[in-house]
This record gives sequence, structure tokens and C-alpha cells, in this order.
Amino acid sequence: MKKTQGPVILNSIADMHRAMQIKEPEHPLISIVNFSDVGQHSEIMQHGLVLNVYMIALKKDFKGKVKYGQNFYDFDEGMMSFIAPGQICYQNEPGYDPLAGSMLIFHPDFLRGYALDKNIKSFEYFSYANNEALYLSKKEELMIENIFASIAQEYHNNIDSFSQDVIISNIELLLNYSNRFYNRQFITRKNANNDLLTRLENLLENHFKSEASGLPTVKHLADSLNVSSSYLSDMLRTHTGQNAQQHIHNKLIEKAKEVLTTTPLSVSEIAYRLGFEYPQSFSKLFKTKTNISPLEYRKLFN
Repeated sequence: MKKTQGPVILNSIADMHRAMQIKEPEHPLISIVNFSDVGQHSEIMQHGLVLNVYMIALKKDFKGKVKYGQNFYDFDEGMMSFIAPGQICYQNEPGYDPLAGSMLIFHPDFLRGYALDKNIKSFEYFSYANNEALYLSKKEELMIENIFASIAQEYHNNIDSFSQDVIISNIELLLNYSNRFYNRQFITRKNANNDLLTRLENLLENHFKSEASGLPTVKHLADSLNVSSSYLSDMLRTHTGQNAQQHIHNKLIEKAKEVLTTTPLSVSEIAYRLGFEYPQSFSKLFKTKTNISPLEYRKLFN
């Protein structure tokens, strides 16, 4: 494969095997690769990657400090990362030392005809940033390894009419366990998430104080907090029961109630102050959230 200066685009499982300088895959649509087998000087170790396949990586014996919010945590166990088709995977530094572990890669076509083809889009962690990896306990790491082993064993054996069903079931199990482990991580990283929530509240408050043009958006807030939009929504959902957009809307309504009851500003003036382009949009959201109009709410306090 010809080397380029830009990201390497890999469209198939065979492309990935060639880029990693390993033997051809046993199955054209799915493979499990050990990091120890990857060529030390292959293109995958030198360039950023755009993958048009799914990749779920389990990296073992990770050692070092991991940053959550403004805090660092020592972590010496396994971690997982998830890449969906069309995403840039990573770009390694020169002299990178490969980790132990393995990766599951599968083409979207492998899911065709199964409910997972549609449902896989509901697993938000495929949109998380690299610094939002899933960190596993030894017990969790072993559970993931066992699922990887079951998938590998199934496609190593003679393929029959049940093979794909069994592998799909194992991928679903893997994704559901990952959902559970991420939820555990949101809870166990309580201090870091509390810090993130505090910084989020400060950003929203500063936005309203500055009377900045436009409504606060999930993307802008996530970028300011150095997390992905999906991670921010899932963290909020775990701690507050609301996703990021719902959280923003509730803060807008709280601020609107405050202004309605403490100032003589008109509904239109309040809408513009909060960042709404059209007063009607503000009134519609307010009524949706409170079951009464802004003017009706104001009358309750007069």
C-alpha cells in the first residue's frame, strides 16, 4: 500500500490487515487482531486512519495517569475504545510502543439483515473522543476477553448457517456490557463528573450573564469542556436523568422564570436576551416545559 502524508483510508477488513502487515483475514467481513502481531513500521503505526469499518479495541496493561475533568487518576488495567465507520481513528507518535491486547473489526455489511444494523447507532460511545475511553477492572477485562475469544473461535471453525447469528449475538453482548461498564464509570468517577457539572453550570451562567447572541448549543458547551457531545449527554443522563439538550432547555426555562418575575421586560425582550431568534420559539418552549405561557406565569407572581 502506497504511503501518503495524510490519513490512510481503509475500506475493508482486508485493507486493515494489509495496513497492519499481517496475514489475510479468515473472514472477509470480521476479524480479531492481536496488537502484538501488528507490524512495528506499518502505515497504521505512522499515520492517522479513517476507518470505514467498526473497531472495538481492548488495550491491556495500560500504565499511566488518565485525566478526567481537571483531575488525574492512576490506572494500570485495561481500557476500551470504540470507532464507527467514517471516523478518524488515531495518529501515533514516533517511537510508539504497542500495547498488549486485541481489536475486533467488522464491516457494516456483516450486520445487514440484523436488528443490530440499526440498533448499533444507539450506542453513543462510538461517538466519544479518544480521551473518553472505557477503563476496565480486571474482572470486566476478563469478561470482554472471553467474548472476543468466543467470536474468534466461531469464525475460526467451519462456517455454517448459524455462525453469523452466533457472532452477532456475541457482538450485541459485548456492546451491552460496554454500556453497563460505561454507566459504572460515570458513577465511580463521581468527583470528576461533579467537576464537569460545575464547569457546565458556570458556562451556562456566564452565557446568560453576557447576553451572548444565540442559544447555547450542546456542541459549543462540549467543546468548551473538552469532551464530546455524546459523552456529555450520557454523563448528564446518568447523573440527572436528562441529556445535554434537555439540560440546556431546563436552564433556559429557569432563567426565563427568574427574568419574568424580577423585571418588567416584555416576552420578546426576554426571548432575545436568552438567545432566541424568534419570540414565538421561546414561548413555545416555555409552554411545553411549564404548560402555561410566559405571560400567564408572570401573572401568577403579580
